[in-house]
Amino acid sequence: MAGAAPSLFGGLAQPAHAQGDKAPEDKAPEEAAVDVMEVSGLLDEVLAAEIETAIDRAAERGSIGLVLQVDSDGAVVSDQRMAELADRIARSETPVSMWVGPSGARATGRVGQLAGVVADLALAPGSRIGDLGDQVLPRARFGAPFNDAYDLLRDGTIGFEAAIELELAREAPTLGYFVIGLEGFETTIEGTGDEPVRVPVTPVRFNDLSLVHQLLHTVAAPAVTYLLLLAGGGLIVLELYTAGVGIAGGVGAVSFLLAGYGLGVLPARGWAVGLLILAFVGYAIDVQAGAPRAWTVIASVCLTVGSLFLFDGTPAPWFTLVAGIGGLGLGMAWAMPIMVRSRFGTPTIGREWMIGELGTARDDISPEGVVIIRDAPWRARANRATPIPTGEPVRVVAIDGLMLEVEPAEGGARDYRDRARS
Repeated sequence: MAGAAPSLFGGLAQPAHAQGDKAPEDKAPEEAAVDVMEVSGLLDEVLAAEIETAIDRAAERGSIGLVLQVDSDGAVVSDQRMAELADRIARSETPVSMWVGPSGARATGRVGQLAGVVADLALAPGSRIGDLGDQVLPRARFGAPFNDAYDLLRDGTIGFEAAIELELAREAPTLGYFVIGLEGFETTIEGTGDEPVRVPVTPVRFNDLSLVHQLLHTVAAPAVTYLLLLAGGGLIVLELYTAGVGIAGGVGAVSFLLAGYGLGVLPARGWAVGLLILAFVGYAIDVQAGAPRAWTVIASVCLTVGSLFLFDGTPAPWFTLVAGIGGLGLGMAWAMPIMVRSRFGTPTIGREWMIGELGTARDDISPEGVVIIRDAPWRARANRATPIPTGEPVRVVAIDGLMLEVEPAEGGARDYRDRARS
């Protein structure tokens, strides 16, 4: 993103009193740029691989530095993978720096340990580092991140004031201020009179994740994975009580697949996932019964316990848990039974007109399928062994729970419409 310097540094021009400023006619080489990559959310394999790619890309371009803009509460990759990534950062031909910002950002957990091996570290006001936990980077290779301050940062966090006082980092209110302070970053003098100003010359390029990688990284967040899992299970249960495979089933299947990816990346507890699946089964049983019963209570307990203990060390936010437990529990215990009763209940269906009604087989009834009765799809089962081909006329002869029993309109053993009318 060469040429982005004006927007990045707009309003940050400074009086030209520092040494090393260049005259306006001296231009930095085009390839002598600074690369910036945003690291937000949990550090997963997608971000780890992208950081390594950014390091290689910066070396190929001849960049003067790679800046990691960090706002992360930890990592979900293995300790070995963290050590490999730290080694790539330490051995990089292009200096790798870290800016923890903007205000309110954090670099904690194992991501905070990476902050101890970068070439330059800065914090924005209001940001914090710490909660490093036990060191996962080999001491023989890296020593102790932050040296004597590691014990202070192991179980707590510090703000930018303390970090500056301890000489662990420098202050940088914005990314622009941080980049200007990098070694090799060039500026020029503009303006005349008593207050000439210093403006950046070295361009800044931003590295963005591809759309697919952005999707995978977004999914691999505890809150997103949890909500996708509940949404997928709820929609699949809903699909069990509709005719044919519709939008709900498709969306539920996609949500379930994405949630499966997130569960594979995040430290999910297998027994908690099993409890959530059992909750869906329990809710489905009582939905078919048409009223909350014992299985609803069992399912609600499984849903609550499974939600609270789903992730090990990286729990979903409390408001996400409240929304998930409350929303799914209320929907399954109250809304779904009402929907099923209104959809399939005797007063609504009216057995008097359904039995004997003529329709068309939407697909092969062999022995089950879907029929169209008065322009509405219904699950159906042939009440004789002979299959009914697609498009053939059918007659409803009985209703068995949520299933219509049908026979060919021609050649039926008995006209159930006449029986219903009599």
